[in-house]
Amino acid sequence: MTDTKPRFRFAPSPTGYLHIGGARTAFYNYLLARKWGGTFILRIEDTDLERSTPESIQAILDSMKWLGLEWDEGPYFQTQRFEIYNQHIEKLILEKKAYPCFCTPQELEAKRKQAHAEKRKPIYDRTCFKLSESEVQKRKTEAPYCIRFHSPDEGDIVVHDVIKGDVRTASRELDDLIIRRADGSPTYNLTVVVDDVTMGITHVIRGDDHLNNTPRQIQLYQAFGYPLPIFAHVPMILGADKQRLSKRHGATSVMAYQEMGYLKEALLNYLVRLGWSFKDQEVFTREEMIEKFSLEAVSPSAGIFNPEKLLWLNGVYIRQSQPDYLADLTLPFLEKKGITPVDPKILLEGIKISQEKVKTLVEMVEMIDFFFVKNRPDEKLILKFFTEETKPWIKEVIEGLKNLTPWNHDSIASVFNDSVQKSGLGLGKIAQPFRVGLTGRTISPGIFDVIRILGKEKTAERMSLYL
Repeated sequence: MTDTKPRFRFAPSPTGYLHIGGARTAFYNYLLARKWGGTFILRIEDTDLERSTPESIQAILDSMKWLGLEWDEGPYFQTQRFEIYNQHIEKLILEKKAYPCFCTPQELEAKRKQAHAEKRKPIYDRTCFKLSESEVQKRKTEAPYCIRFHSPDEGDIVVHDVIKGDVRTASRELDDLIIRRADGSPTYNLTVVVDDVTMGITHVIRGDDHLNNTPRQIQLYQAFGYPLPIFAHVPMILGADKQRLSKRHGATSVMAYQEMGYLKEALLNYLVRLGWSFKDQEVFTREEMIEKFSLEAVSPSAGIFNPEKLLWLNGVYIRQSQPDYLADLTLPFLEKKGITPVDPKILLEGIKISQEKVKTLVEMVEMIDFFFVKNRPDEKLILKFFTEETKPWIKEVIEGLKNLTPWNHDSIASVFNDSVQKSGLGLGKIAQPFRVGLTGRTISPGIFDVIRILGKEKTAERMSLYL
């Protein structure tokens, strides 16, 4: 940590949804900003005009908001900052650290092919850097041109990375980078440096797919005379097959997990542990993660995404959550299923008796939907459980429930137990028909609690349909 108030940024490109790898990077930045009393900035890197879309921008914002990753500044958009980038580019040109390049794509491709044929690395040969000033001025009037950064040839570039350690690159391995395209748009390596400098970013925490870009960016920092930030490149998240995480491994979109009924707390807890650990602790509150997280404890090796472990952790969070919190989260899932209106008291009671049994909010809805709609059981279940042997005793239980006081779990259980003793049948023979008749399925929360919550009238009404 520096003496300056630290400033962190998350800078996604809006070319698709926010994936879980990006969410983890955002969370690492967020945690340190909160831990050190710093600033967390959201910057949208939308200079890829062909692939960036308003829908993707909104998806990123929605994902960040759902996760509770509140940003302190932004969102800033690179497409609104071209004037700042051009000022920096002109400064480099004035100082002879950048120059116009008139080579056509066909000429550059021919140079690349020749280099490959000669078994050389295809580095730009600085044809246009060698042009006279008069020739440069003449060509400027004849054809579009890009601007290249003149990369220093001597020495090594060393990336001092908190996670990866020192990464060394020979300057001669880096060719003259294009920093402004012929259409006038600035390129990524230039914009990211200018943004990080002008926004006062002290810590650049990002995926290690950006590590190869960092030596070029360090050269630009040095060319501008700017101090370097602290770099930390977070390892990738891989699937079980050790390949980069993709759709074939399951959902990778943050909002897909929201739609599948995962709690944001569980998803963040899981993501923070993909590469970071603190002793043997598995489950963390957000406050604990802010307190305990450190870059030094992040592994340089890739994390392996395990959907079963995430599902287990989500179940832990559901069991530990307050029922009224889960009720607020479950209500939209019920409404999406067309179940409305929903009695809030019954919803709360249903959640209290179900949260030990489910691992997602989608499972929660499947567990408690019968409280609000009549689920007709399969005819085979009706024939199996409503038999000539069981029907008289089912009717006796219904009669016993009609005038029952007090109305609670134990008193309801006593009615069933009385009929079990009189009939000589097992409890399952009498209780399971009630489960099937009231819920429409063979698995449900405890049947005595189901009856307690449904009440006398609904219980009698539904059971009478099968007698």
